[in-house]
Amino acid sequence: MNTPLVLNEDRLFPTEPGERAIARELYNSVYNLPIISPHGHTDPSWFSGNANFSNPTELLVRPDHYVFRMLYSQGVDLAELGIGRAGKAVDPREAWRLFASHYYLFRATPSRTWLDYVFKNVFALDVVLSDKTSDLYYDTILECLAQDSFKPRQLFDRFNIELLATTESPLDSLEHHRTIAESEWGGRVITAFRPDNVVDPEHAGFNDNIDQLESLTGESVSSYSGYLNSLRVRREFFKQHGATSSDHGHPTPATADLSEQEAAALYAKVRSGDFSAAEAELFRAQMLTEMAKMSIDDGLVMQIHPGSFRNHNQSVHENFGRDKGADIPVKAEFVNNLRPLLSTLGNHKNLEIILFTLDETNYAREIAPLVGHYPSLKAGPAWWFHDSPEGMKRFREQMTETAGFYNTVGFNDDTRAFLSIPARHDVARRCDCAFLAGLVKTGRLSLQDAHEVAVDLTYNLAKKAYHL
Repeated sequence: MNTPLVLNEDRLFPTEPGERAIARELYNSVYNLPIISPHGHTDPSWFSGNANFSNPTELLVRPDHYVFRMLYSQGVDLAELGIGRAGKAVDPREAWRLFASHYYLFRATPSRTWLDYVFKNVFALDVVLSDKTSDLYYDTILECLAQDSFKPRQLFDRFNIELLATTESPLDSLEHHRTIAESEWGGRVITAFRPDNVVDPEHAGFNDNIDQLESLTGESVSSYSGYLNSLRVRREFFKQHGATSSDHGHPTPATADLSEQEAAALYAKVRSGDFSAAEAELFRAQMLTEMAKMSIDDGLVMQIHPGSFRNHNQSVHENFGRDKGADIPVKAEFVNNLRPLLSTLGNHKNLEIILFTLDETNYAREIAPLVGHYPSLKAGPAWWFHDSPEGMKRFREQMTETAGFYNTVGFNDDTRAFLSIPARHDVARRCDCAFLAGLVKTGRLSLQDAHEVAVDLTYNLAKKAYHL
């Protein structure tokens, strides 16, 4: 017998009846507010072309590293899902069956919460996914995806998304963003400037990427000053295509304040290809400071999210490419690493930096005190591995007493899986309302204040932080 798919109306709320009633009241006041998604990795071509999604596997499995990393951990070959550089030809129905037969692995995980929300609310499925219901799911979703109402733009509108930010490298033409802007569609999809591949000497193709900057901008990159000018030109290009933020995924939050001569010498060193790991780290550190200077000038909000050991599984990286679920959190230190940048620029009224961390031990010890002091700093939400009910709870518990609510920036989904966006935002809204309900119940917050904070956490803080 198939298990019914039921979404508990009070999911993620407190169990104590009085507190649950407050959480429900707060949630009912914010659940239908428009979605602001200021940081993510969906494909802008979906919205420029507005073509129907091809099948359930391409839409829900292959873009989502949360899904296939769990499958891989239990021995599923990524190639059998059709994932990989070579793009091995795999029957998408067979790949879906493989996913369905392992769906039990996701019990009590955020992925299960998000996916069940999508299956129930987007596709009106009423039984749980399993090996027995795999074909029912596939056929139902496939039939839906063929309809005009399930095209990307129509789903964008249906999900009540007010704004969606994607992320592109400085070498991107942004043609899809241009097409969207020139269309008659009213959806707002903007880009974000992600310069990792031209500021990290250890990034594959670093030198070639910088040479491409010269071709795109007409600025000579033979000198450090010319290189910086080329980045300024591309930042302006991104601003013209809607960007309000830059995005920096460095291994650590190290910053530096080198003299012009020292920085130029280091640039020549890393461009030569003969440099040490320490010199690469110092160059990245200097570039965070340079990016902060540019942010003061051009107004792009700066996002720094360090602390991930990228592509930890060498075999998976070599055979399947980047971003295949093998990124692992590492320790991060912010107080000393950020001091060179903050000592120089941290009190500037035009500098706005949003800090993210995968190292939760930083919340109360470092992140909250830093953002609770420097006017240039805000704390990004619980992110990536901590984008979960318990992760969100830990974030609020450890951050609020020192930093308050208004030195944070609401929620962002940081996803490649488009259909998970409303599900993720619903989880965040429920978790924030549950936290606020506890403050009301214990007399630390009035119900009126809780209502105002709930709206701010859901909508206003993200708009303000990202200049939207």
